[in-house]
Amino acid sequence: MKIALGIEYCGTQYCGWQRQEIPGSIQENVEDALSKIADQQIKIYCAGRTDTGVHALHQVIHFETEVERKMYSWIVGTNVNLPDDISVLWAKVVEDDFHARFSVTMRTYRYIILNRRSRPGLQTGKVSWECQPLDENRMQLAAESLIGEHDFTSFRAVACQANSPIRDVRSLELSRIDDYVVLEIKANAFLHHMVRNIVGVLLEIGSGQADISWAAEVLALKDRTKSAKTAAPDGLYLTMIQYPEKYGIPMPVHPQCSSLL
Repeated sequence: MKIALGIEYCGTQYCGWQRQEIPGSIQENVEDALSKIADQQIKIYCAGRTDTGVHALHQVIHFETEVERKMYSWIVGTNVNLPDDISVLWAKVVEDDFHARFSVTMRTYRYIILNRRSRPGLQTGKVSWECQPLDENRMQLAAESLIGEHDFTSFRAVACQANSPIRDVRSLELSRIDDYVVLEIKANAFLHHMVRNIVGVLLEIGSGQADISWAAEVLALKDRTKSAKTAAPDGLYLTMIQYPEKYGIPMPVHPQCSSLL
């Protein structure tokens, strides 16, 4: 039997999604909690491996087991065994051909920048901070050149293990809500640090340190060393994972609620 779960988490205190030799990953916590409910070792697979400090409103995972439990037990029982900053939202049995990662048709990330003189207090770890004024209209104009299928070598981390740097960005939108500049990007898949590296370039353009055309120039160079520094992970959220309708995977009820987290 294959079961899918929807999970949300605050990544501030964790070394990212993927289990590592040292303790402190989200995967480790979720697998350990599920294993207690199943009374056997559970191995999980996720839709997208988030980095250290990155959050998720809609991470999707799956695992296989012959253990019979009510869906309610997989949700509530697992949550009892999880830290307060990780929560299972839903659980459902899925078809055998479903895969949390390989069945994905679209992934959406949101990056939230607090743009004011004073650093965040209550939102420490939940938003990025830029004290210099940002022009979100300049950032949007620059972002247009990144939409479509491109070679994103200039925006991938040196340690990225993807076989190909080609990715298809379906939309990239920026907006301002009072002191917050919010970037939302949708793509079929993302490279390691791709969103944060895009944000790094757009921050330089938005603050007037670089021309609007610089984003297109960086993309064309296909050289990570010619790009901007990687933006902080604090304001990055995995907000939506989409699958073919046949799998019946629940969608976030309020996907816009993260704008002012």
